[in-house]
Amino acid sequence: MDVPADLVRGYRRFRAERYAAEAERYRELASGQAPRTMVIACADSRVDPAVIFSAAPGELFVVRNVAALVPPFEETGTFHGTSAAIEFAVVNLQVERVVVLGHGMCGGVAAALAAGESQPVGRFIGPWVDLLAAPRDAVLAEAAGGGQVDRQRALEHRAVQQSLANLASFPFVRERVEKGRVAMHGGWFSIAEGELRWLDPASGSFERLPA
Repeated sequence: MDVPADLVRGYRRFRAERYAAEAERYRELASGQAPRTMVIACADSRVDPAVIFSAAPGELFVVRNVAALVPPFEETGTFHGTSAAIEFAVVNLQVERVVVLGHGMCGGVAAALAAGESQPVGRFIGPWVDLLAAPRDAVLAEAAGGGQVDRQRALEHRAVQQSLANLASFPFVRERVEKGRVAMHGGWFSIAEGELRWLDPASGSFERLPA
């Protein structure tokens, strides 16, 4: 079999280290999962929620896509991967919280900014990051004279807030939030500093969590 050597090495480390230490947990998980937290994160290879939160197998239900975006609730069309994951986590697994986790230097957010300046960003990426059209246009208008780094950071933060607003548009999410059965949270992770900032709903700012 033509299996990439680096993946084989990683698998062998997993078997020798993690699986060996948590074999009983994996056997228990074979009968089902009951995570308390769902994380909607970016597909970026540098931002792994299980690593950031030091999560054990079975603790997090994670869906990853470009820029950690949540589309608004709608029932037209055919493919709804992120929406299906949200429904499964909230309705079937009955998670207690949903976290939208953005991050620094996000390529999806950079693509949204580029699209706002009429630059080509990709056949499939373009329509997806257009979910950020409204907050992107607001950022570009507010920071017309600012630098690229500031615009990028501002839209990364607003992307999290937009996704939380879209998440609340799902009736089964909104109902459970109103009944206190589900909580929604927003976070932003700095890759370079390894720091996590958490959204304060009252102020709308992202506050650094103490390490």
